[in-house]
Amino acid sequence: MLEKDYKSLKRKKQLIILGTLLLTFICGYFFTTIGLPDINNLQVFTAVQKLLNGTINNGSDVAVNKIILLLRMPRILLAILAGVGLAVAGAAMQSVTRNYLVSPFTLGISSAAAFGASMCIVFGSGAFFQSDAGMIICAFAASCGCGLVVYGVSRQIGITPGSIVLVGIALNYLFSAMTATIEFFAKEHKLEAVVQWTFGTFNRATWESVALTGIVVLICLAVLMLYCLPLNAMAANDDETVKSLGVNPERIRTVCGLLAVFMTSTIISFTGVIGFVGLIAPHMARFIIGNDHRYYLPFAAVLGALLLLLSDTIGKFILYPVNIPVGIIISFLGVPLFIHLILSKRQGIE
Repeated sequence: MLEKDYKSLKRKKQLIILGTLLLTFICGYFFTTIGLPDINNLQVFTAVQKLLNGTINNGSDVAVNKIILLLRMPRILLAILAGVGLAVAGAAMQSVTRNYLVSPFTLGISSAAAFGASMCIVFGSGAFFQSDAGMIICAFAASCGCGLVVYGVSRQIGITPGSIVLVGIALNYLFSAMTATIEFFAKEHKLEAVVQWTFGTFNRATWESVALTGIVVLICLAVLMLYCLPLNAMAANDDETVKSLGVNPERIRTVCGLLAVFMTSTIISFTGVIGFVGLIAPHMARFIIGNDHRYYLPFAAVLGALLLLLSDTIGKFILYPVNIPVGIIISFLGVPLFIHLILSKRQGIE
């Protein structure tokens, strides 16, 4: 490829990423006031200004400002951060395992989180375990524990793509069976709470959850970006070839995998189980922008954020006033897009 062509391709990829990022922020801005009657979009800036000035409780628009600041903005920001984290985690896992059907949930993380939340809801007693904080901590601990078990067992037999996937699938079925057992014996009102949690939703979004998720996602994304070149090598070559290039595949697989597990565990502990975006967003990014992780990871992140943001908004208003969980909508929205993309590119998934 000529240098001129390479620079042109590089500029095109950058423009695609920036354009999609701009579209995501525009959607987030307009979705902040969508569904609020007779409210101008400029009210968002007014609400933020009053919050910074400490005058949020003054004026005739106090209720609207609180809806924007305490309900809409945390929900939209959490949707964006969750999309970024799940998509990047999926992209990293697919690269280190060289398997495009892998996502963080293949490792049993989602089923482990569902098990932890179910244990807290059904068997928890006391104010702590009956609170959202208790459920979040239990889900986070169970999902992180599952990830550590996957890598602990894989280390005993050699951290290879096959061992990670096989151990993860086994634990996925194990935790799913244990969750189903808990649901079988749960009382009706607790069973409903468990099922609602497994759907995945941003209804519980708060500024605290946004802050914690944002810190974890941004740090993990920054670290993964440092491994772009090793990930390029691992995604395109077998372990022996990667070693000949001076890259330790087991070390990269462990670091990137644990970062993906930590991101996913943090997100789903606040949102519940949101699947598919960690699978579809990396595929869409790969088809559109290629497999160079310097562009592939950021674009997967932006696509994941846009997909979850659109899915959550559609779920809120398509059958208003019924709020359909985002975990359901992302599958309905993502599958046709994914199939269309495959057909337009005339290539399948390896």
